[in-house]
Amino acid sequence: MRPSSFGGCLVVLGTAVASAVGGGADPRLGRRIEDFTLRDDWGAEHTLSRWSNNRFVVVTFLGVECPLAKLYAPRLAQLSAEFGPQGVAFVGIASNRHDSNTELVHFARVHGVTFPLLKDLGNAVADSFAAERTPEVFVLDAKRVIRYVGRIDDQYGVGYQRARPERRDLAEAIRELLAGAPVSHPATEAPGCRIGRLRPSNPASAVTWSRQIVRIFQEHCQECHRPGQIAPFSLLTYDEAAGWSETIGEVVAQERMPPWHANARHGHFKNDPRLTAREKDLIAQWVREGAPEGDAAELPPPRQFVEGWQIPEPDQVVYISDQPFAVPAEGVVPYQWFEVDPRFKEDKWMKSVECRPGNRAVVHHVTVYFTPPWQDGKLELNRRINLLGGYSPGKVAVNEPGWDGSARLVPAGSKLLFEMHYTPNGTAQTDRSSVAMVFADPAEVKKQASIVLVANTEFAIPPKADNHRVEAAYTFDEDSVLYSMSPHMHLRGKSFLFEARYPNGQREILLDVPRFDFNWQFDYSLSQPKPMAKGTRVRCVAHFDNSEANLANPDPAATVRWGDQIWEEMMIGGMSIAPANQDLTAHVGLPVRSARTYRRVTFAIVALAGIVVVVPALSLRLWRRTGRRRS
Repeated sequence: MRPSSFGGCLVVLGTAVASAVGGGADPRLGRRIEDFTLRDDWGAEHTLSRWSNNRFVVVTFLGVECPLAKLYAPRLAQLSAEFGPQGVAFVGIASNRHDSNTELVHFARVHGVTFPLLKDLGNAVADSFAAERTPEVFVLDAKRVIRYVGRIDDQYGVGYQRARPERRDLAEAIRELLAGAPVSHPATEAPGCRIGRLRPSNPASAVTWSRQIVRIFQEHCQECHRPGQIAPFSLLTYDEAAGWSETIGEVVAQERMPPWHANARHGHFKNDPRLTAREKDLIAQWVREGAPEGDAAELPPPRQFVEGWQIPEPDQVVYISDQPFAVPAEGVVPYQWFEVDPRFKEDKWMKSVECRPGNRAVVHHVTVYFTPPWQDGKLELNRRINLLGGYSPGKVAVNEPGWDGSARLVPAGSKLLFEMHYTPNGTAQTDRSSVAMVFADPAEVKKQASIVLVANTEFAIPPKADNHRVEAAYTFDEDSVLYSMSPHMHLRGKSFLFEARYPNGQREILLDVPRFDFNWQFDYSLSQPKPMAKGTRVRCVAHFDNSEANLANPDPAATVRWGDQIWEEMMIGGMSIAPANQDLTAHVGLPVRSARTYRRVTFAIVALAGIVVVVPALSLRLWRRTGRRRS
């Protein structure tokens, strides 16, 4: 049996994704679209009247950096091939101010766009459609009247991904129209990225990019929003940020960005990225004023980022395999397991660990375990486990067990076990993820840090239950320090709470996550190690939403139990801990620092005891027998 998942569980649709409202009686239905002329990604002109002989025209608004647009572009090409012979033309329109022609050419080539992709300079055509998001589709009849508006299908959305679409909305609308029937669902909600329109800005605004906004983004956003990182677009420059200003305003107002889900009333965490109320107000005003740039002379120096590994120079880097793993364009990829021998000839103390995805576009999470020679690799819950480190959306890739000389022990002869979760993004990809390690000098290690998984594996979530409670608990068996906490659930996870009950009877909420998001699996790292006295009982309380209101729910009619797969569930509260009073540097004599060493020392002690106790006893017995014979 392989270790169970302790990483994230689902595709990250990007920080720019939002859900539009207005299904049903959409005011855009019945609107007639006037003729327009736009150039395609190669510079050739196209007019809407070009398709006057087609029975219907499907106009799709796309954005080259929008994660949902990337996922749906190949599907639109498939629909074009399916319905093109029946007189249905497909046209793509790029209205984002920040999407260049070069990027459009690349987007079309990478995602297999076979229909014309037109650049809408100044977003005039988007305005005529009243288009809001990418991807958003409009089906026009022969009179160029809008007969359907909304999404392509229901497979992908904000924070969820189904294994397959339950309703192919666009395809169904086209079939009904071709049959001469009214569209049964003429308007649907279109999840996606806000179109980055060209809007007039207020040059007299007191809030500008150069004066305030870039500083906020440097502190809170650019760590992820830069080339090569997890975010789907960059926010290093004004031109990059201005095109996303409306999306930024939306996600900040909804407190979806920067991602953080802990209740501010409980605990202090060193990796808390949240914006202050003042910073939120400044961003909102900047968006209202049209995202003014301001005076470039007021710009601060660019933020400097550590290139390459975030930890010090690694002592060793281990890859999942010699050959890259192939990730398909679509579908659900089962967890992949890679066992690698790092060839540790002696015990290794891990000072720093960094798990690095080889291809962030498709790697949702990396979790690395170690298996000592005397273990079978089975994950032990509700006790200290062999977890080396991990990476997942929102989680800092660097794992430094503690601030007080602590390190994690990996015994000699251990194998590394990679658990990989891949999420297809619309095009076939490859990945070769890795883990880098910095070894500590054994003579300098004070504490042996460990991971404890507080878990309940016996739950059964009833069908359609919207607030099912599951609990688990762990009691500290020695005075300890707590470094971090990590709640983990799957698609039905709703909330998670860590509560401590101390030996004196006092209670304290250590971490409260009222709106758990399975796309962001955080390690909540405490600002300072927290003492946990022996006998302290930590209770983990999780709630699950198995109702139809949970759009991520694979099957509201199912009774859900523990399992590795994303359509099953888990209830795990991870804690990074170490003994409070341990100081291995002060140890005199043989250092007992691993299970293997412990067994050897124990065997030596037992053997010595045998010599000291058993041999004299045998000698006395032999003397007595000899004495009797002599007498």
